[in-house]
Amino acid sequence: MELLADLAASSVLAFSLLLFVTQWLALKVGHTLGVRQRTSWGTSEAEGVGVVVGGLLGLLAFVLALTLSYSSTRFDERRAGALAEVNAIGTAWLRGQAIDHPRSREISKLLETYTLARKEFMLAPRRSPALDEINTRSSALQTEIWGHLSALARERSDPIIASLMASINDVFDASSAERFAFESRLAPQLFWLLIGMALVSMAALGYQLGLKGQKTYILSGLLVAVWTAVIVVILDLSAPRLGTFRTSLSVYDWTLEGFKGGVSIPQPSLPN
Repeated sequence: MELLADLAASSVLAFSLLLFVTQWLALKVGHTLGVRQRTSWGTSEAEGVGVVVGGLLGLLAFVLALTLSYSSTRFDERRAGALAEVNAIGTAWLRGQAIDHPRSREISKLLETYTLARKEFMLAPRRSPALDEINTRSSALQTEIWGHLSALARERSDPIIASLMASINDVFDASSAERFAFESRLAPQLFWLLIGMALVSMAALGYQLGLKGQKTYILSGLLVAVWTAVIVVILDLSAPRLGTFRTSLSVYDWTLEGFKGGVSIPQPSLPN
């Protein structure tokens, strides 16, 4: 599975072509076996094979639907996690800016750096050596932020500091949840079940066509192409650092833009 993932990381088109060719070969092998058995089998046996092939194709469709639902859920979790993380960071930054204390302002500056680190985490490719460095840097920033917050809480034990502490805790929790979402991938058992079912179904379909003496190459190729496209989309959705279905980083950019200029405190309007 890791070898196929490396191939998909280098080229989704190459992975799709490999999957298409493999299914087509399974179809041709089944067709060849069906042609060889055609002379010794009657019509009733061939019809019985059709029932089995229909069941296999139906089961393949069920597995496709199952894995598609699983992959779509993982993708939605990563998107929702990114939004929750930047919202938590933005709230903590605003509360830090609202408190008139050097440590709270330092916390806000560290949160700006922390946001950049989290964006780099989202951008990092699969198996990148930078991932460990980014995670180490994020942990160091969390420790520094919490150190400033702890010192601030010892100086002031009021509800405002408590709210800032709660916001910082939400930031750290959201980051852990997003990291966990990126670690949640399609289970190898599901992956091989999907690939195995696709190959067995194509072989069985080719076997049925060979028994009936049919050569529907165009329609068979179309079917294989459709199955290939669906499988590639499923695997793309399930992989957080592969393919084209990637979590949008726009929310991180919007948050970083909101940090520019700080917070201005307007003068109160004088009564007439």
